[in-house]
Amino acid sequence: MRRLLALLIVAVAVGGFMFLKLTRPVPPPVEVRERVWRVAAAVAAPTTISPTLTLYGRVEAPDRVRMAAPVAGRVLEVSVRDGEQVEAGASLLRMDPRDLEPRLAQARADVEREGVRAHHDRLALVQEKTLLRLAETKFGRFDKLKAARLGAESAADQASEELARVRLAVTLREQAIAEQPARLAQFQAKLDEAKRDLERSAVSAPFAARVGTVEVAAGDQVQAGQTLLTLYSANGLYVRAKLPAIHAAELRQAIAAGAALAAVADFGAARLSLALERISGEADARGVDVLLRIEGGEGVPLGAFVNAELERPAVADVLTLPFAALHGGDRIFKVVEGRLQGVKVERLGERRVDGEPHLIVRAAEVAAGDSVMVTHLPNAIDGLSVEVVER
Repeated sequence: MRRLLALLIVAVAVGGFMFLKLTRPVPPPVEVRERVWRVAAAVAAPTTISPTLTLYGRVEAPDRVRMAAPVAGRVLEVSVRDGEQVEAGASLLRMDPRDLEPRLAQARADVEREGVRAHHDRLALVQEKTLLRLAETKFGRFDKLKAARLGAESAADQASEELARVRLAVTLREQAIAEQPARLAQFQAKLDEAKRDLERSAVSAPFAARVGTVEVAAGDQVQAGQTLLTLYSANGLYVRAKLPAIHAAELRQAIAAGAALAAVADFGAARLSLALERISGEADARGVDVLLRIEGGEGVPLGAFVNAELERPAVADVLTLPFAALHGGDRIFKVVEGRLQGVKVERLGERRVDGEPHLIVRAAEVAAGDSVMVTHLPNAIDGLSVEVVER
């Protein structure tokens, strides 16, 4: 009975297990679903637009004037200060005329002395020619006596020597008279130079300009050629910047064709308008120098650093996309029936749109109206399932 009871218990347990197994709930079948990535997209709209190039440069004035001291002297008065705006002909600085007037007086005296000397040389030449005639007559008389053996040879030799001296004096006097115009021109040039230096001692503005730097003060002793002050025209300011060498040929051709390439730059709260005027003929490892003329730069100081956005020549049939749309440097993705399709693109430049940097590309396989993904997906591949959401 004990053995039967044990077998019965085992049979009931097995039967209960089988019953529970057969009556358990059936799980639903597992459905494999593909993941769908939510992305933003933009409608392709090919257009004509000018790419921009960011340049960093410094404000300079190629026509800056350096006013220098004409001669050594003392500064008597300085009428302007750094940064002042002056009109054409305005007095800037005066040197002490007492340092220059003695040179002018000496030059005038030299000219007058040369005139007096020329007058007396001409009078002396008349007298010396008279003495020459007398000496020739005397020599002829003694020469005849010597030939007739009626006079001493020493007297004839003395007459010959006197004749030679008189002839030499006449020659020297004629030479002095011939050189007189050259000497007078030399002294006149020194007089003109002294007058010029005296006029330059009162420094005035040659044109309407802004004073750059005043390097001296009243009472300073200066040397000839020492810089006194600098000034420049406020309408002649330029931004000198380095241009990447790869863009030099493109911009040089545009300038040669007469294209007006504009640029803008921010200086503080002011927005400056610039225009590309010329490109340097030399380059270094950093690029090529370009000069951008500033339109109305009255409030811009010389030497200020600015960054300018230069417009390059316009390109047609291109797309303007956010940088997030670019994958791998040369690839974007179209959204076709909910899946990605990769497209090779040619990068042509950049431009700000609504204050944000955008990429300008040309894609032959993208037509107007196509949907282009503008979300950057690191795992983006052809055929990836996506869902376009509104931005």
